[in-house]
Amino acid sequence: MVKVKNNNIFLVGPMGAGKSSVGRYLAKHLDMDFYDSDEEVEKRTGVDLGWIFDKEGEEGFRKREATVIADLAKRSHIILATGGGTVMTPENREILAARGFIVYLEVSLAYQQNRVINDSRRPLLQVENRDEVLARLRTERGPFYQAVSDFKVLTDNRSVRAVADDILNWLNSAG
Repeated sequence: MVKVKNNNIFLVGPMGAGKSSVGRYLAKHLDMDFYDSDEEVEKRTGVDLGWIFDKEGEEGFRKREATVIADLAKRSHIILATGGGTVMTPENREILAARGFIVYLEVSLAYQQNRVINDSRRPLLQVENRDEVLARLRTERGPFYQAVSDFKVLTDNRSVRAVADDILNWLNSAG
């Protein structure tokens, strides 16, 4: 078994990078519990993210997300796929860094656009200018993904297993 700091692995990166898919695979392979912060917010509120964004805005969602991150990070032996904007909150970055390894799943803008083109569940993309929004988010969030991560892996044109294998190999060499 790979030795993991506080027994937690936190996946960060932009929407469409594959955090949930890779997280589920890793959790199964490492016999760890998997959580997706967006799914957890929906579970706790009983409504979807779109409703939260409509009623409370992004600020209201970020407050709910921060509560979920703080609660889940207290656990041990978990893999958490975070929302794309999680790293924008300083408290989230501090909590994640203190409680586990942070892996940045990087995806190029072209692959990201292709992966989310038909996704209607992402509130920030319910606009006409999706490509502009993705480019802006990349500029705003990219430095935070880089700064907070312990390891980075590119997911473009790669299978979930290949990405997970890179992470497992890194964990084995780091541990």
